[in-house]
Amino acid sequence: MSAEALKCKECAATYPLDAHYVCERCFGPLEVAYTKPELDAAELKRRIQGGPLNLWRYADFLPVERPQSALPAGMTPLVRADRLAERLGLGEVWVKNETTNPTHSFKDRVVSVALRRSVELGFETVACASTGNLANSVAAHAAAAGLPAYVFIPANLEEEKILATGAYGAKVVAVRGNYDDVNRLCMEVSAERPWAFVNVNVRPYYAEGSKTLAFEIAEQLGWELPSRIVAPIASGSLFTKLARGFEEFTDAGLLSGELPVMNGAQAQGCSPVAEAFAENRNFCRPVKPDTIAKSLAIGNPADGPYAADLARRTGGAVDAVTDDEIRAGIRLLAETTGIFTETAGGVTTAVLAKLAARGDIDPSERVVICITGDGLKTIDTVRGTFAVHEIEPTVEAFEAGLETELRAAV
Repeated sequence: MSAEALKCKECAATYPLDAHYVCERCFGPLEVAYTKPELDAAELKRRIQGGPLNLWRYADFLPVERPQSALPAGMTPLVRADRLAERLGLGEVWVKNETTNPTHSFKDRVVSVALRRSVELGFETVACASTGNLANSVAAHAAAAGLPAYVFIPANLEEEKILATGAYGAKVVAVRGNYDDVNRLCMEVSAERPWAFVNVNVRPYYAEGSKTLAFEIAEQLGWELPSRIVAPIASGSLFTKLARGFEEFTDAGLLSGELPVMNGAQAQGCSPVAEAFAENRNFCRPVKPDTIAKSLAIGNPADGPYAADLARRTGGAVDAVTDDEIRAGIRLLAETTGIFTETAGGVTTAVLAKLAARGDIDPSERVVICITGDGLKTIDTVRGTFAVHEIEPTVEAFEAGLETELRAAV
């Protein structure tokens, strides 16, 4: 299996494998099209299992000529979350924990592929429009590869993400506006400068990195499909590429069965895909984001309509949760699994809880939730959500404080 062209998702027009991201005929988005695998399923499986312990073990399904990177990503844990399942009254729940990637989010996957392809195309500077995690990842991977990087972010981004990005040596450009303003600016700059904007002019390659999440989930489940996936939706790219990954493995004979039920998760303060799903529309009305989940705050999602359609055709849904539910989701995941997630993971966990409460999930289902980023990136979100007990350094003070706490709990 190898990349053969860029193909329009709307009209199927094809283009060379260069830095091109929109169809010249219908203005639809482009994605990578591949030839059929030349190897049989058994040989493909052997190649994967004998590959490196990172995302490049799936090189046969990725659009690069030389599968390598200075900062390897992928092969993150898939954790069985029995206490979370018990709390929600579910049978089998697994957490795909992307916080263990080099910059603690799934963005290391997409940047690995985009950066490698950018170098192959001759680019010497990389850039991005970001709500935070992508900025961290581009800055880190560029530093490891010795490439200059420019990252464009909304000026009101969480300080933790800005500081981490700057520490890697990238040029940080804070734009007075939301992510959609940042993205429009980057599209204009990409037309003027010979830079690889990972999520603009090399977006078709960048998006392919998300498939490796699906590949890993299937391999870690013993080459089986889960019953249901719950994943966050920002642009919609991760959500749709998860399904694409499962489909490609199935087409190659590595998996059998139907696509999992796909459930998307959004914050109520930025939920254009959830609204399109609820109203059975094939388009998303742009919204102005107002949510603590800044990493999901994309008011005009490029792949939103495809995400809504995917949820419909797999029998899933796209739900939105409030900021308070997001905070509760962060606590629920941390208390039952020991995994501390940022707000996007709080959204995902809160939607899982909502599905469980509605009775949408059968106890026999094997459910996988995708936790895409580390809670240390949005630390202020949990400030004030728990008590700290300050005492004098004596046993008597501790015992008195403990007794007071026990009385309060009754």
